[in-house]
Amino acid sequence: MENKKKEKLFMRDFFRKAGKAIYDYDLIQSGDKILIGVSGGKDSLALLEVLALRARAPKQEYSVVAAHIAVENVAYEVDGKYIADFCERLGVKLVQRTIQSEVNEGSAKPVCFVCAWNRRKALFEIAREAGCNKLALGHHRDDAIESLLMSMMFNGTIASMPPKLDMFEHAFTLIRPFIYLTNEETRQYAVYRDFKNQKKKCPYEKATNRNAVAEIIRQMETLSPHVKGNLFASMKNIQTEYLP
Repeated sequence: MENKKKEKLFMRDFFRKAGKAIYDYDLIQSGDKILIGVSGGKDSLALLEVLALRARAPKQEYSVVAAHIAVENVAYEVDGKYIADFCERLGVKLVQRTIQSEVNEGSAKPVCFVCAWNRRKALFEIAREAGCNKLALGHHRDDAIESLLMSMMFNGTIASMPPKLDMFEHAFTLIRPFIYLTNEETRQYAVYRDFKNQKKKCPYEKATNRNAVAEIIRQMETLSPHVKGNLFASMKNIQTEYLP
């Protein structure tokens, strides 16, 4: 009984944080048709479920479509039938597409960057074909913090993942409703919902700057347990008078 109560409280808080991000950043409006990128990982499955369930509420006048992009020449594998069954249970249409990505380990651009760029391009194409005006991705707060440090360390810029990004001259909008949620929270959500793991993980996912930066952040947390929260808050608290 205690575990069920704990799970119920967690789920309520999880949906509340997603709803707060949607409200704070005006991510969803009446009449929106939203394409949700579903990789098969915990973040995208959780996002699909949350937005699909919210769309059923009487005051939520928007619709969702799911899309899964398989990359033919990258050795990772997800259970396509599981994703299809997951979408069917939610009453969400699923578009599945297989693409090829010109991945080259000797290239100046990281394999993950090239693969992600090609998958994102395919999602934009599907969104246009399906008449969607928004694309929702499952990036969370930890992703945004890591992107901030990566931009500063490797590009010499202060940039990250905005919750809402107008694209193609405001004809299309990319949204991130999980921007207030942490990686640990989406992991716990997946545990409670018993999401199925990918069949085979990407061989390149551990050899990235993002993983190295995540480890740096873990080391920073030994100095202060509030590091992640403070880094996230700093993106809205830029004091230009104290910058060069």
